[in-house]
Order: sequence, then structure tokens, then C-alpha cells
Amino acid sequence: MPPVIEDEYRTVGGNKNSAAADWSVASGLVSFGADQNVAIWSPLNGSGRGLSSLLSGHNAKVTAVKFLSTSDEPATSEVLVTGAADGEIRLWETGERWKCVDKATAHDGSVNTIAVLSQSSVFATGGADAEIRLWRVDNGKLQALSSLTLKPKFMPLALALGPFSGTADNDSAFLVVGGTRNDIQVYSIEDVSTTPQFKLCATLPGHEAWIRSLALTPVSESGFLLASASQDKYVRLWRFQSGDFVNGKKAIDASNLSNGTNTLSAKVQSVSAGGKKYSITFEALLLGHEDWVYSAAWSPKTSTPQLLTASADGSLSVWESDPVSGIWISISRLGEISGQKGATTATGSSGGFWTGLWSPNGEMVTCLGRTGSWRLWQYNAESQFWTQKYAVSGHINSVNGIIWSPDGSYLLSTSSDQTTRLHAEWKRGEKRSWHEFSRPQIHGYDLNCIATTTPHQFSSGADEKLLRVFNEPKDIAQMLHRLCQIPLPDTDKQLPDTAAIPVLGLSNKAVDDTEEAPDAAMEGLSVTDGMGASLLDIQEPPTEDLLSRHTLWPEHEKLYGHGYEISEAAAPTDGSVLATACKASSLDHAVIRLYDTNSWNEMKPPLKAHSLTVTRLAFSTQPAGYLLSVGRDRQFAVFRRSEDAQGAQTWTRVATNNKAHSRMILDAAWLENAQRPTFATAGRDKSVKVWVADPNSEQLEFVCKAQITRKTAVTAISVLSCGGRSILAAGEDDGTISLHLLQYDDNLENVKVTSTNVDDYLCPSKTINQLAWRPVDTSRDETGQLAIASADGSVRILKVDWRGWTDADV
Repeated sequence: MPPVIEDEYRTVGGNKNSAAADWSVASGLVSFGADQNVAIWSPLNGSGRGLSSLLSGHNAKVTAVKFLSTSDEPATSEVLVTGAADGEIRLWETGERWKCVDKATAHDGSVNTIAVLSQSSVFATGGADAEIRLWRVDNGKLQALSSLTLKPKFMPLALALGPFSGTADNDSAFLVVGGTRNDIQVYSIEDVSTTPQFKLCATLPGHEAWIRSLALTPVSESGFLLASASQDKYVRLWRFQSGDFVNGKKAIDASNLSNGTNTLSAKVQSVSAGGKKYSITFEALLLGHEDWVYSAAWSPKTSTPQLLTASADGSLSVWESDPVSGIWISISRLGEISGQKGATTATGSSGGFWTGLWSPNGEMVTCLGRTGSWRLWQYNAESQFWTQKYAVSGHINSVNGIIWSPDGSYLLSTSSDQTTRLHAEWKRGEKRSWHEFSRPQIHGYDLNCIATTTPHQFSSGADEKLLRVFNEPKDIAQMLHRLCQIPLPDTDKQLPDTAAIPVLGLSNKAVDDTEEAPDAAMEGLSVTDGMGASLLDIQEPPTEDLLSRHTLWPEHEKLYGHGYEISEAAAPTDGSVLATACKASSLDHAVIRLYDTNSWNEMKPPLKAHSLTVTRLAFSTQPAGYLLSVGRDRQFAVFRRSEDAQGAQTWTRVATNNKAHSRMILDAAWLENAQRPTFATAGRDKSVKVWVADPNSEQLEFVCKAQITRKTAVTAISVLSCGGRSILAAGEDDGTISLHLLQYDDNLENVKVTSTNVDDYLCPSKTINQLAWRPVDTSRDETGQLAIASADGSVRILKVDWRGWTDADV
């Protein structure tokens, strides 16, 4: 019986595309593009859990997402349409879980936007090839209806579709197009669901830059309001009203606009199809944003139209028409205000909001920032205030390293997005859910590796020549103790109170409560966000504002010595030494440097064995005292620890194999509880090998006792040992994950291997960069948690119940 594998936690950041997110009115789900995956999040779910699904299938970055209801009962017939940068669109349906039911090539270039025609199965896509295509969903299939080439040629960045009510079979509609031009085009569409015919009816001038977003909402039985958001920092409102006359003015023909006979004073235009006509007038100009306006969205509540706009100035605005004067004003402003903006990315500046969405009941809003994290606000009708709630966050680039704390209480991940993040399990009563609780490091270089020396200290290596060591501050330790029941450090260990980062600096400085640094010199100093809660008293996971500003860990030490970018770091369970390596193409640089973690002095001389980059370092646990290194030069080396007469540690190379694999070795891991040293290596040659020390040789030699062959290059492995068995997890270049039960006798002469693959929907869509089993007491625990770091930007934790597997007679 194979092991039972469930997803425990998954986290990933959203793509910076205004059209790559949607909040379903029918199901309450939020869907957004996350690299080449599609993430499903349920903010209204009371469990507090983050992402419920990560849908893989696209081969390029997801750039457009839209929910579509295919009947009058949307709750039972909702589908999801997604578009990617390679021009492909996919159709997803949900049953037991979401799955792709159809795909089609829509454009020669990126799919920029998707618009849905309400109460129908018709939608439109706009692409970088300056074309618009009309589609229909028919019995779970994508049916192409018609295409429109935009003239003059420009790229559509935003679309809006609206119906002509009262036409025969409601088969006429209008299409609004905005993009890399200053004006907006309005087309009529006849025979929408069969053989659509497009006709340009109106051109709406006024904006002075590209149009980034269009939003349409019905305001009465006879009309619509259209909002257009632009890079000129303004939002314009347009009224579509049934009939020929609006406020006594006759609608004009768009053909007269191009010959100069009409100017902006002729404000009334029209669009007609199927015997019906809408007159279009300019309604209002919304002023207030200080930078590009990326998105506009109307509240689903129909009583009073409310517009939500998201801008590159780091703010959300909610607009409403004054009931007395009819003037549109900003009634709420969320996000950053000028006084709160950080001076650098390291101080947590959001970098602007790419998209803003309403909840189905109009009582919550969410937005996506540059860091890939979502912010969520809930409206309190009694106090009439918006309160920020915790949301979902994640890396927005390849996750290069993960490591559990030595006691397994939390998980650290580090990424090419230049951040290190701490993930822990929020415990309240019987409820359990994983969240990001701290962002210890926000750096200026891509981060490559991470190692923990104590439960309250870690070190990381980046695309710079030094390593940095960080200590946990008191406020983070107390928050994790309160919310996650993680033990506080020993009282004799003096932890810093909090951390701050100097403007234009890379080092997080420790700051005590008694110190007062001038605002001009320090940013992110206070543990409160001015208008939000303090880390010292929050009762739920921190919001993105707190994470990005007030959860840094102060830097304790810098470790020098390497000549190139750091590639790997590792420490034994006792944290007494830190081993590091850097990218190298020669013997002189492919050395392993060791640092004493008590004094942080380098233990010289460095260890030599490799001629190319060391890809993984691993310390043995049982038996202890060994260091294993593998590299791109296809060899492994084993070093043994000893002590000299003065009690100082020395490390000596005791074994090596120059031809361990036929191609570069990418990962290695020790098997614990073995009678003699045993480890596994994984390589580009699509194999995993298990090596056992030969007891008959005078010098320490390792013999290959088992080999596991896979379909693609094995890029990551991790081993969890329990008695006479070990469970080896292997990750591959294509994102596949497999589990292998290794059974062996006391003399380790015979190693039996039983393998099973993890289901595709639980696996990442790109290369597995690192795997890590959570430290557990295998004599008592019968389940394990496997952490996964992938190049698709995701961090995942799988829960593995191996009882039926290990108890079986295999």
C-alpha cells in the first residue's frame, strides 16, 4: 500500500500583470497567475488556510485570469479561463479538484487581457499581436468565434464586454478596447454566439497615455458606467445610456471624429447593434492618484456604484458619487500614504499595486503589490473603517534554498527575489494553518543558499562574495511563541530587541528599545506600522505591511574569504561549524571554507577536493563527524572531524570518488541510523545512488549498493531515516517528485528499494531546487512533512503518512 500524501501548505507570489487575477462573485474564490501556475485562494474561508490549489499546465507566465459562468446558475457551472505569455489560453473546470479540460492557441504573443460577457458563455481575449478574439465555452470546449485586427494597429491592454438588453436572443453586444493608444475604441457586435460581426462605432478621446484597465457595471435597466484607468494618473468615467439623446444632445457618428470636423466639445457618441443603441457621454474625471493607475473595478453591490482603483503610487482608492452634487469623490484611501513610503525596497515599500479586486459582497478588497504578496482589507459598517487582515504571500522568483530550524519548529526559504522568509504553523485551539510569519532578510542580491546554526540563528549566501549571519529579535521570538507555540530561547541568551536597516544599506542593524536613531538614518525602526497592530500584541499572522517593514532579523556577522558568488552553506545539528562554498571553475576557488560559530573565525586551511562548483554540503548525524561534498565535477568527497591536542577541530579528507556519476552531481544526503557511514547522491545522469562504507577496506571507501533510475535529471534529494528503513524523496528537473523506501539489514549488504511517484497536481511545474524533511522523532511519529523549493517560485509542504507503506511486506 503506497503512502498517503496530502498537501499541507503551499505559498507563491502573484504575477505583476493587472489582468492576471480575478475574484469570483459566484464561488468567492480568488484566482491569480503565479509564474506559470494558476493559484486558487479562498479569502472567505474561515479555516485561515492560504492557497487551496496551484494549477500547473501553462508553459509560460500566466498573464490573464477570468472566472466565467456558463449558465444562469453560476454556482454550479463556473469555469476558469487563463491566458499566458506564449499566447495559449486554457479552460479549467472544478470537480473533486480543478483540472484543465481544453486549451487553444489564441494569439501570436502574450495574452494581455480577458473580458467576459455577463450571463453568457462568451469571452474575448486581447493579445500582443494587436488582435482581439471572441470565444465561446461549449460543453467544456473552447470554440473560436471570430477575430478582430485593431486599426490603427495597437496592443490591447484592457477589454470590456457589455450586452444590448432586449435584442433578439440577447445576441448583440458592444466591446470596449483600450491599450497602447490614448483613446478608447467602442465596437458593436452582431450575432455574438454564432458568427460575430465587429463594427467600430465610437472613439473616446481624453486620456493622455496608455489605457491600463476598463471596468463596466450596469447602473440601471437602460445603461452602464464605464471606468477607464490610464498611465496619465487619471480615471475617466463614461455613461452608456439607452437611446439617441442624452441631456438634450444628439449622438454623433464616430466617422466624423477623424476628419477634424468635431472636437472634444462634441461629447456624445453612440454604439448600436440589433436595433438597439447606447449613447456615450463623458461622466467624470477622477483625480487623486500620483502615479500610473493600473486597475479599476466596480463593487458587485448594485445599490450605489463604487469604484476601486489601484495605482503605482502604492494606494487603493474607493470612489463614490456624492448623492447631492453628483461629484465623484474618494471616500476611502488604503495602502501607503506619502509619509509612510520606504526610501528603499528593503524598507518594505510596496512598489505600487498592480491590481485591486472586490469581494462578492463588496465588504472586502484585496490588492497585489510588487513583492508578490496580497493585502486584504475588511470594511466595518459600524466604525466605517477598513481593517487590514492577513492574506497570502510568497516568493516571486526561483526558490533556491530551504531549511528547517534544528528543532523543526519553522521553515526558512530563500529566493532569487532577494528575500528570506520564515514559515510556521499558526496554532489556535484545534485549528492549524501555515503562514509566513517573518521576512528576516530583504537583500540587494539574489539569494542562493541558507543554513541554520541554532533555532534562533541562520546564515545565508547570495550573489556576493560573503555570507551573512542573522539573529532572531525578541519581538519575533515572542510572536512565534504566542501564535505558533514555539519555545522562547534560553534566558541567558541575549537577543536584540528589533532590527532596522539604514537607508541605502544592505545590513540589518540591531536596535535596542533604549536606542533612538534619527529617522533620516534608519527606516523600518518601529515595531508598529503607525496605523496597524504591533507585533507584540497581534493575535493573527502579520499583514504584508508588518512583514515587509518590521520583521527583519538583525545581522550578526559577515563571513569573508570566498572569491565568487556563494553557492552553498551547511551546518551540523549542533551548529558548531558552518561550511560554505562558492561558484568556481578552478581548484583554487572550489574549496570548502569552515567557520567556527563561537568566534566566527575561519578554520584554516580550507578543504580541497573539487575542481568545479560545490553543489551540496551535508553533515552526517548518525554516525556524526562526517562532511560530504558533491560538485559539478562529478565527484564526491568525504571529510572526517578530529580534534588536535588543544581541542580544536580539524577536518581531513578520508574518501573521494572522481567518477561517482557520469554527469554533474547536484545533491547528496546522509542516511541516519546506519551501522556505518551511508549516503545518497543524485545527478544530472538521471540517477540516485546509495553509497555504503566498505568494512573490508583498510582506508575508508564507499561502494554503490543501490541505484534508482529516473526519467529526467535528479536535482534534489532528502532522506528521513527510521530504524532499518529510510524514506528518500527525489525531485527532478521537470518538477516530478518521487518517494523511495530503502530497506536494509544490519550489515547494509542488501538494500531493497520500493518507489512511488507523487501525484502531478501536488508537484511544482519547474525544477525542484531543494527538498527537506522536517526533523521528527521517527520512533514515535508515523507521518512526515516534506518541504519543497522550486524554480516556479513556490514553497510547498507535503504531509506523508508512510504507515501502510513501511508495514507492508515488500
